[in-house]
Amino acid sequence: MIKKAVLPVAGLGTRFLPATKASPKEMLPILDKPIIQYAVEEAQRVGIEDFLFITGKHKRAIEDHFDKAYELEERLKSAGKLQLLEKINCFENLNFAYIRQKQPKGLGDAILYAKPFVNNEPFVVILSDDVIDPEYSVLSDMIEIYNRTHSTVIALEEVPWSDVSRYGIVAGKKVEDYYLIEDLIEKPEQSQSPSNLAIIGRYILTPQIFKYLGKLEPGKGGEIQLTDALKMLLNETQIYGYIIKGKRYDAGEKLGYLKTIFEFALKDSEIASDFKAFLKERITNL
Repeated sequence: MIKKAVLPVAGLGTRFLPATKASPKEMLPILDKPIIQYAVEEAQRVGIEDFLFITGKHKRAIEDHFDKAYELEERLKSAGKLQLLEKINCFENLNFAYIRQKQPKGLGDAILYAKPFVNNEPFVVILSDDVIDPEYSVLSDMIEIYNRTHSTVIALEEVPWSDVSRYGIVAGKKVEDYYLIEDLIEKPEQSQSPSNLAIIGRYILTPQIFKYLGKLEPGKGGEIQLTDALKMLLNETQIYGYIIKGKRYDAGEKLGYLKTIFEFALKDSEIASDFKAFLKERITNL
């Protein structure tokens, strides 16, 4: 059973400045929940109970969000707002830990901080910028593959060829319902990319990865890249890739964030009808 999840949240969120000057990007709301909560709920649905956040400066709001709020809870209880009380208490059975990344040296460096927390167990890594449609559990499918292979599993998505330089890209061959990875390249130029299969923000990693993360020199962008460590890991063991079936929303940049809110609003039973009416009126008046 995979019971631990690592969530790297130390990024500066510069694409959303000045909103993220003193507030974490991960706390930007998608309707009535912050981005980071969707990631935690996704892991919670597959039975994960222990969470480690790799944080940085100005990230205390994340800790506060998943902490108890006694005064607020008492006010909601006194006002009879029990549904809201239930919503803010939905993580009481989970365990949260936090550790600061000393310098913003990349995803690979951030994950290296998780070594004591992992304690020689397989673990999930979730990048909260990639919001997966809650109606579909990519982690459930990935865990099923891990249980069959007992090897690293990474989530993949076919992206436009014009976008391959924004992602880690894999080469591999299809085996059953997954890919056997043969190579990984971090943000290749389009002319040098072996495919348009992009690595997205869901990983099941084994403790073997720490051996290679600890050896890495800074790579693309001057950072310690997880993709480079996975490439080294290929010399020791097999790595599998799984193309997600649900829709992924990129909430890590402004247009993608707006699209995410738009899509989630259309699925929200409380506001979908009124929101559609607003959109029809607004489009008519363009």
